[in-house]
Amino acid sequence: MFDEKDIAQFEIEEEDFDTVMASDITFNGRIRFSRPFMIKGKVTGIIDATSNLLIDTTAEVNADITAERILVRGKVKGNITGNSLVYVTSSGSVDGDISSAQVVLEPGSQFSGKCTMSSK
Repeated sequence: MFDEKDIAQFEIEEEDFDTVMASDITFNGRIRFSRPFMIKGKVTGIIDATSNLLIDTTAEVNADITAERILVRGKVKGNITGNSLVYVTSSGSVDGDISSAQVVLEPGSQFSGKCTMSSK
């Protein structure tokens, strides 16, 4: 769901997501979901999911995140745990630790933290 072959597996069009948090929304608290979710707005708190998460280019997320596969196009400040994949595009930035079976950091992406890759 990320690089040409990885991203191809990840639905990245807005219509492919069950829930889209618009860019004019600010949310504080815990988000839990089990269907694909896209964030375009601002989130502070905790994100705990059993599905895919896309953090779009306009998003600002200050949260610890756990999800199946995570695509970061916007800004994340917090630790990220992807059960199978964390992909940070050239427009994305992560300030925190990343843990996943597979991690992709595109050239131009920004990352500050520790990266741990392990298969479960």
